[in-house]
Amino acid sequence: SSASALPKPALEHLDEVVDRVHDLAELHQTDPLALLQLLRTLEQLHREIQQGYFQSALPDSRQSLYALLRDIEENGGWPYIQRWKLQDLFANLAELEQ
Repeated sequence: SSASALPKPALEHLDEVVDRVHDLAELHQTDPLALLQLLRTLEQLHREIQQGYFQSALPDSRQSLYALLRDIEENGGWPYIQRWKLQDLFANLAELEQ
């Protein structure tokens, strides 16, 4: 890790939140509507954090912006929740019918 890399923030309780989300998913693992609701909620939360808090927290100096971009490059890129393509869903359904 280079000297320009951003320090890792101490996100208290994040592991607890992740554990709770996993617990919810496991609890409803056979209920596609409940899982869909969970995914929609996570996507909405992602959007709110990205468009609100994250955008307003973006660096205002070239050096800080460079450090942020370097961190994104070194540590897994941009966070994104990808929507399932309908084609993938149909392919899965076709496999089930065979």
